[in-house]
Amino acid sequence: MLITNARLADGRTVDLRIADGVIASVAPVHDGPSTDVTAESAAEEDTIDLGGWLLLPAMAEPHAHLDKALTAEAVPNPTGDLRGAIDAWISAAEAGMFTHDDMVRRIRSALDKLLLSGVTAVRSHINCGSGSGIRHLLAAQEASAPYRDLMHIEFVALTHSPISGHGSEANQAALRDAIDRGVDLVGGCPHLEPDGPGAIAASLAAAEASGLRTDLHVDETLDPTMLTLRDLAQAVIDRGLEGTVAASHCVSLGMQPLDVQAAVAAEVAAAGMAIVPLPQTNLFLQGRDHPVATPRGLTAIGALRSAGVLIAAGGDNVQDPFNLVGRSDPLETAALLVMAGHVLPDEAYDMVSNNVRRVMGLAPVRFEPGAPADFVAIDAVSIREAIADATADRKVFRAGTLVAESAVARTVHR
Repeated sequence: MLITNARLADGRTVDLRIADGVIASVAPVHDGPSTDVTAESAAEEDTIDLGGWLLLPAMAEPHAHLDKALTAEAVPNPTGDLRGAIDAWISAAEAGMFTHDDMVRRIRSALDKLLLSGVTAVRSHINCGSGSGIRHLLAAQEASAPYRDLMHIEFVALTHSPISGHGSEANQAALRDAIDRGVDLVGGCPHLEPDGPGAIAASLAAAEASGLRTDLHVDETLDPTMLTLRDLAQAVIDRGLEGTVAASHCVSLGMQPLDVQAAVAAEVAAAGMAIVPLPQTNLFLQGRDHPVATPRGLTAIGALRSAGVLIAAGGDNVQDPFNLVGRSDPLETAALLVMAGHVLPDEAYDMVSNNVRRVMGLAPVRFEPGAPADFVAIDAVSIREAIADATADRKVFRAGTLVAESAVARTVHR
């Protein structure tokens, strides 16, 4: 594969030769075709001329809920808050609304949206526990099978509460079944558990015993007295699991005084944990009880970055009771990081691309020989403009192969 006339974020226009899924060479384009690209060599290769489009590392989604996606019409959330979303989902599940075939169809639609946006790696939390067992996981695995050559896909067993203590037997059994079935990570919500530290211990023990990593929903609340993140960081250090755990949401950290933010961020860094803020859903759900000076529902991004913590931002829920909107486009996430998180555009783009790949254990995309050939080409002049306009004109490459593209025609009739 030969990709010609690609404009990089640093302003260079280059030709890239791809071999075996990685970049084989990067050659500058000056006043005409690169001397490395002769007519004869181009004729012998599959060639795509980007015509000066901006070529960026492909985007990635670190926190989806594919089994819930695209249910907003069928499962309304009348209160708009987190409790309303949970209650609406439980009621719909108990009514039998989520059949296997329905989940397969919706998950494939959601994966299509992500791929067309430029996502070549996705991690999705999938409900697992009493009542449904691993039914959602089985649907997700079936739905994702045709996409395995197009995207890197990981599933997290989002284990129902409680996961420890009295009443946890069915949930623990479902988690064991999910692990046996090949789930990629152990998940859960320790801040919602009767025994938060016990739930953390149970989740980490299950992951450690099975050789899996862990990604937990943590402190999805504006209540400053809730700081499960600190317990999780200490448990990770005590068990020697540094570098294997991600914590998503961590909203209450943003409500702490600056000295507490700095102290907890240092503990998270020492545990080698990644933090996954989720602006779309948390801006929607959080703060409804604060009509004056409404908090933004984001974690302490500044303090975490200052401590050297890896931050990878995601879209979370998309058009379901937990988030009525959402475009399955990480550029939307990046835009909210800029506007609500006060992150500069280039840094925001890293948080929805290479930083996510690092969280997933994937090599980052650099425009140099040997780097993965996962790209998105966008008709934009800069990362800032790409985030601002979020044009649908995109070409998506996985391992050097064009796997998706979209174009929109717009005309002003003056």
